[in-house]
Amino acid sequence: MSTSSLNPDAREGMAPYAKSRTQVVWEQFRKHQLALFGGMILLAMYIGTIFSPFISPYGLAEYSTSNITRFHPPTRVHFFDESGRLTAPFVYATKQDLDPVTFAQTFIDQKDIKCPVQFMMPRPDQPYNLFFLIPTNIRLFGVSQPCNIFIMGADLYGRDVFSRLWYGAAVSLTIGIFAVTLSTTLGLIFGGIAGYYGGWVDNVIMRLVEIIGAIPSLFLLLTLTSVLPQDLDPILVFYGIIFLLGFIGWGGLARTVRSQISALRESDMVQAATSLGAKEARIIGIHMLPITFSLLIVNLSLGIPSAILAESGLSFLGKGIREPYSSWGSMINQAQEGGFASIIYRPWMLIPGFFIVLAVLCWQFLGDGLRDAFDPRKRQ
Repeated sequence: MSTSSLNPDAREGMAPYAKSRTQVVWEQFRKHQLALFGGMILLAMYIGTIFSPFISPYGLAEYSTSNITRFHPPTRVHFFDESGRLTAPFVYATKQDLDPVTFAQTFIDQKDIKCPVQFMMPRPDQPYNLFFLIPTNIRLFGVSQPCNIFIMGADLYGRDVFSRLWYGAAVSLTIGIFAVTLSTTLGLIFGGIAGYYGGWVDNVIMRLVEIIGAIPSLFLLLTLTSVLPQDLDPILVFYGIIFLLGFIGWGGLARTVRSQISALRESDMVQAATSLGAKEARIIGIHMLPITFSLLIVNLSLGIPSAILAESGLSFLGKGIREPYSSWGSMINQAQEGGFASIIYRPWMLIPGFFIVLAVLCWQFLGDGLRDAFDPRKRQ
């Protein structure tokens, strides 16, 4: 007899439908409002990172040698003309001036030069490859010379902070994922080997973990990055920082994986696979490591913000990403060069710091939500 032919009373007495582990985890995760908020903000950030050349009105290192815009304040976009009528957005051209009292550099709007804000604006002088594949020069918005549109102001060299913020996001946000992926891979390999074989292999790996863990992370990173040549290509510096962050971050996960693999080594599942002639690599990779899957997800989500902060700290100290490339940490480095003047007269230079805090908080919220969703003791 099919289930549909049963009367309602009979159906009510039946056992409920068994949910898969994925469904249970997703239902628990949806109840964590901060995790959902963090996930949506991060999704928006990473989508913006993919389209960063398109979103940015200017190139990565673009600045003018004739129209100096050093520390230009955020450009005001006007939506009403002089008579008060609503019009298409436009900006005024600006010219530099010197405050006679404070001797501070200021910019004054030239009311006689008005430039409309153009959307889907072609920039033949600033081509790029969208998704690293499609050659184009279309920008989401922009203005023609002699006007400038600096949504978040300009930096020490007159470069657009808004554009460099998105280009820097491609470094600051992705370097954490790559570094934690590398450290997770190393932690799985060495932790799995140490837990399965034990003995002298376990001793050697755990002593290596203790040596790395005994050295303060920031001091170790500064020491290792100082070895990189000053004339090294910035792209190679990027890859070098990923390797260094991944190298010093695998110890904690290796300890956890080792303890779980050690507990599973004598289980019936492993003994049965061994008796059937399964190779050791297959036993570790197919039968034992997948059990740590939930641990890996939580480790990734909680380790990424640490890597973002580490990279930002290195770049802030001048040991990270090098010019002309940018990261949020290197942009904050420019802000601190001005001392209190950056806070009083150029507060827009501190905007990258806000995005660092926002990204780290969102990753923490996401990690907390995933940890609670995978932990049966915390399910609601």
